Amino acid sequence: MAKVKIYITAKKGILDPAGKAAEAALQSLGYKNASNVHIGKYIELDIQGKQINKEIAEMCQKLLANPIIEDYHFEVSGE
Repeated sequence: MAKVKIYITAKKGILDPAGKAAEAALQSLGYKNASNVHIGKYIELDIQGKQINKEIAEMCQKLLANPIIEDYHFEVSGE
């Protein structure tokens, strides 16, 4: 059984309204040194099989990420 950690973020140049809102909120709370805030997704899952990397890439392409506006990468441990 392998443990997979998937990180999904907006592609460069794509508007990140949640990140902008969080940055403005941090600034208003007095955290003036915080900038370029980006909000993404983090997903963990367990998986079995022989082609784990291929299957995870397919999962990201088909469901977990929107490849048009999001980038992703993943880490597999415990194979």
